Amino acid sequence: MNKQAGFSLLEVMVVLVIIGMIMSIVAPNIMGQQEEAALDKAHLDIQQLEDAMSLYKLKNKAYLTTEQGLEGLVTKTSVEPVPKRFPEGGFISKLPEDPWGNPYQLISPGEVGKFDLFSMGPDGEVGTDDDIGNWDEEK
Repeated sequence: MNKQAGFSLLEVMVVLVIIGMIMSIVAPNIMGQQEEAALDKAHLDIQQLEDAMSLYKLKNKAYLTTEQGLEGLVTKTSVEPVPKRFPEGGFISKLPEDPWGNPYQLISPGEVGKFDLFSMGPDGEVGTDDDIGNWDEEK
């Protein structure tokens, strides 16, 4: 007798339906956590940059300007006003990118505070509802 062992089409279909049902429950939870983690990372990065800006002001009596940019925290800028006191290695070692791969933005003097530090958010466009900045209260 030469009977082949294996799964029937019906058994395979039942397993695929069960896997599909599990994925429909699990996938939204995973995606929601990933989005929340990206927002948390943006808030933490902004806090780190804000702290570095405060240290810059403490040493140089003024915040970086928009023209100097956040790069002025990493390397000494030659744009006026040139910082008089700049530590070897900078105020931070390198500028982080936001969770969506874009650079953080600086407007100084700020429109909301002394300086506005923000991520353009998931859409990568300035001035939209998904921007995340140091003006957000939920840090």
